[in-house]
Amino acid sequence: MSELKKLKRAALFVQKRAKISPKIGLVLGSGLSDALGKLEREQRFSWAKIPNFPQPTVVGHAGEWVFGILEKKSVLISRGRVHFYEGYSMSEIAFPIRVMKLLGIERVILTNAAGAINTDLKVGDLVLIRDHINTIPDNPLRGENIAELGPRFPNLLDAYSARLRALAKEAARDVGLELREGVYIATPGPMYETPAEIEAYKRLGADLVGMSTVPEVIAARHCGLEVLAISVVTNMAAGIGADKLTHEEVLEITKRREHDLAKLLRAIVARFS
Repeated sequence: MSELKKLKRAALFVQKRAKISPKIGLVLGSGLSDALGKLEREQRFSWAKIPNFPQPTVVGHAGEWVFGILEKKSVLISRGRVHFYEGYSMSEIAFPIRVMKLLGIERVILTNAAGAINTDLKVGDLVLIRDHINTIPDNPLRGENIAELGPRFPNLLDAYSARLRALAKEAARDVGLELREGVYIATPGPMYETPAEIEAYKRLGADLVGMSTVPEVIAARHCGLEVLAISVVTNMAAGIGADKLTHEEVLEITKRREHDLAKLLRAIVARFS
C-alpha cells in the first residue's frame, strides 16, 4: 500500500467518527500529555485503533488524539509523539501530522522538552522556537514526493511562522508569562549529548537541544501547515549544567510547568481567528 493510501485510510477512519472538524492542531510532548486537561465535547482516539498509526514506546507520551473545544475553538490535540530513536522511520514520525492535514488542520502548535545551550536561559523557561538546525540523519521528505501533500522542494525560510510567534508573544504578555525565543537543534538520541557536542552546537548557533519536533515541522511545512513551536527548558545541557540528567527529571520539570504552558496555549488558541 502506498504511503498516501495509508494516510487516507487513517484520515477516513477518524473522519467517519469525529464529531467536529477542527482547523487547529496541538502536539503535546514529553510529560505534557495531560497539560490541557479535559476538553468540552471531548472525543478520544487511541493511536492503537487508528489504521497505520505508530505506537509511542516512551513514558510521558500517551499516544492518543483528543478532539474537542478549547477556548471556544475546535481543536485536535495529539497527546504524545514518536521519535527517530524509537526505531521509527521518518514517514512514521510524520504520519500523524500528515493525517492532520488530510483532516483539514491548517495550523499546528508543537511543544517539547529541551535542554538549554544558551546560558541566558534557565530551567523552567518557556521558549518559542524561531528556527532549527537538523542533525537527525534522515528526512520525512526523502524518497518519492507525495505531490498531493506538497512540492518536491519546499521552502523552510519561514518554517516557524513569524505571524504566529508575534501572536504568541502577545498572548504571553496578556497572561503574565515570560516567553523567550531561540534556535532549536534536533539530535537523533536517545542518549543525552556530550559536553563536546554541546560546545559544537553552541558554535553552530543553537540555543536549545532536543530529540523531536523538527521532522514534524518539515512535514507540516511541506503540506502547507502554519507552525508554532514552544519548548519547555527541562535542564541545562551537558557541560553547562552541573548534574547528570535522567528522563524522570525531564518529566518532573515539564509537570512543574504544565499549568503555565496550558495557560499560554489557551491564550494563544483564544487569539486564533
